[in-house]
Formats: sequence, C-alpha cells, structure tokens
Amino acid sequence: MRMVFMGTAEFAVPILAALIEHAAPGQLVTDGLDIVAVVTRQDKPAGRGRPIVSAPIKQYALAHGLPVWQPGSLRRAENQEALRQLAPDIIIVVAFGQILPEEVLKLPRYGCLNVHASLLPRHRGAAPISAAILAGDPETGVSIMLMDTGIDTGPVLAQRTLPIAPDDTTETLTPRLAQLGADLLIETLPRWFKGEIEPQPQDESRATAAPMLTKAQGRIDWSQPAELIARQVRAYQPWPGASTTWRGRLLKIRRAQALPIDFDRARELPPGKVTMTPSPEGKALVVACGAGALRLEVVQLEGKRAVSTDEFLRGYPGIVGETLGAA
Repeated sequence: MRMVFMGTAEFAVPILAALIEHAAPGQLVTDGLDIVAVVTRQDKPAGRGRPIVSAPIKQYALAHGLPVWQPGSLRRAENQEALRQLAPDIIIVVAFGQILPEEVLKLPRYGCLNVHASLLPRHRGAAPISAAILAGDPETGVSIMLMDTGIDTGPVLAQRTLPIAPDDTTETLTPRLAQLGADLLIETLPRWFKGEIEPQPQDESRATAAPMLTKAQGRIDWSQPAELIARQVRAYQPWPGASTTWRGRLLKIRRAQALPIDFDRARELPPGKVTMTPSPEGKALVVACGAGALRLEVVQLEGKRAVSTDEFLRGYPGIVGETLGAA
C-alpha cells in the first residue's frame, strides 16, 4: 500500500509516528505500508534573528529515513504530475496548510483522508483547538474525513471525543488531540481499506468556522466579559498570546481566572482598572472587565520573564490603581 503523507505542524508528528510504527506487513494492510513521500511546506525564516527553520514534520521524517518533498503549491501542473508519478494508493493529510485541488483529490484510489482536531462540522478551519476553547465547549475531539474541495467539508469516517479541562490551553490540548488522532487513524484505516466504512455527510446546519489566528486577536479588550477574556488567555497560549499594555509596554497575560460577575472590588471600576486582592498564593492583581473581573495569575512584562503576580507586585507595585490598555 503506497501512502503519501502531507503535514507541517507539530500536531502531525504523532500521527506520522503511528503510521511508521504500524507499517509492517500484517498490521494495517496484509502487504504492509510504504510511505513513499512526506510532503511539507518549504523551509522559511522564523523566530528571533529569522533563521531558516524546517517544519516539525520534515525534521521527524528525515530522522526516520523517509523521503521529504517540498514542492510549494500543489495547484501547479508540474507538482501534480510529480505526485501522480508517486502512484499513491492513499494520501493522509494532517495540519498541512494547503487546500488540495480536485486533481490531487482524485489521484489515490482510497482517497485523501484528513485528521482534523475538532468534532466536525464544528470548528472547520486552521485553528480548531483554539476555537473550541474560545467557544467554551466542554469537549472537543478528532475527526477523520474523506476530503473534498471545501475547507473541512468532506464526509466523516470516524470521530472520537476528548473533554476540555477548565485549565486547558491550546498548548496542553494539542498533544492530547494529536495522540487521539493517531490512535483513531490506526483503528480506522484497516476498516476503510476493507470497505467497511460508509462516510457520513456533515450536517451543514451545525457548521462553525475556525479561521487562522492573527497576532491582533491577542490584544485584550477589557470591555469584554471576564469569562471570555479568560478563555482567550487559554486559547491564545502559546500563540498569539493574550496581551495588554501598561505604561506603554506590552504586558502578556500567561494565566488568569475569571471572577464572578458581581465581584465587589471590580463592580464599580471602569474596564481595565487594576486592583489588588489576597489569594492563596499571596497578593493577586484583579482587573475590572465589562462584566466581572479577571484575576491575573502569571504575567510577563515586555523584556522580562514570566512571573506570578505576587512576584510582579514586589517589583512593580505602581500598577495597582492604573488602567491597562490605556493610551
């Protein structure tokens, strides 16, 4: 069974690892699995100093002796022909970053399967994990989908759920969902090859979008309810991060908790106003919001390391009584 794997982000690594682990004859298919190419994005500058960085999936594939192909757009005719020459029986797509054209979707006899980190049709798009946290969903999961030309609109082969803990962030949820996706794919593929699965169309009436996050979304609007801002802090960790400004400097909110809507110290304060309250860990900063208040637990001032608010107050007591986000 000739397989092409398409992926880019760290989320794809456990899934490729599971396919490698189960490639021997008699596991997924009688004759074994031959991963003939790992397709990923081209290397690009990233981080401080802008060094050229390879995608996580490329690094993993090369470390395990798999051939890597970085063609750029698969809409180009020459890349489609090169893919055709690989003669894939199936293409697995995970956090790849491209919409596959119809010419590519039609190539493999078993189709192009996508492992998506949400319970489709909920949270279609590039940032489903963050979207689930932002929406306050009690659970999320993974879906294995037979791809079509839309954005995560194809029929579903299998799904599995995962609860979202009250303190989960995108950073903590991602590896758990990736492993869940790997396990589900390994269970699903043999049944798919045998023709035992009937793909189920998605219910369009339940569809929601999860577009790619932007850096600007990380800026906190203190006029919003504290519950929403607390979810933003969790959803935007590690990127783009939730932040505000204080005395012209960026202040990142690394961890925070919403307080009740009738919290006495913040009820009469304008949004963004900082007060202080005791907490089990010491003194805590509390910021008034449009509804309720946000207790800051870990913050990071521009150019400094992340610290608890108790430690932050020892160095910057002047923040109490000031307004965050003010010009």
